[in-house]
Amino acid sequence: MFDFFTSFNTAEIFKAGMVLFAVIDIIGSIPIILKIKEQAGEIHALHASLVSLAILIGFLILGESILSLFGVNVEAFAVAGSLILFAMSLEMILGVRLFRDNTTGKTASIVPLAFPIIAGAGSMTTIISLRAEFAAINIVIAIIINIMLVYIVLKLTKRIELILGDGGIAILKKVFGIILLAIAVKLFTANVQELF
Repeated sequence: MFDFFTSFNTAEIFKAGMVLFAVIDIIGSIPIILKIKEQAGEIHALHASLVSLAILIGFLILGESILSLFGVNVEAFAVAGSLILFAMSLEMILGVRLFRDNTTGKTASIVPLAFPIIAGAGSMTTIISLRAEFAAINIVIAIIINIMLVYIVLKLTKRIELILGDGGIAILKKVFGIILLAIAVKLFTANVQELF
């Protein structure tokens, strides 16, 4: 499908990888991951990582076609994602629970962890913009590298939880809740004007 030998470029992989690392922000998502683990009881790291990988690569190949099939543009998709992030940030800051479903470790590993936290609107929008600059094979490799990092962080969740303790987790939740709120507002304002 991809002409590997002519398109492979380590500089492109590095650039695309760094952009995706900043957007996925798995380190910054640690408080959210801990919150999901607290609600669901456990997180299946491999399951979440593989689902995220499938979503991101699938979106790289078919993303714009899928959205146009449903009559949804990238901006509308990003706005919808920003509203989910907004609700999650309110949960973290105010200590309230807005999502009242009976999630288990397996379902929570897919929603909301794999989507929209790891493979969310920001990641998908970024992938579409990266397609204009880089060869598809380099983006795929950058996605795989990032998902490997995601898997490592998810596997170390229990250790991180022990190191931080209850007080550290509570502080991180508030701080990253505000950061997540700012990201949601930025994502919303950057895309909502394109809808009108």
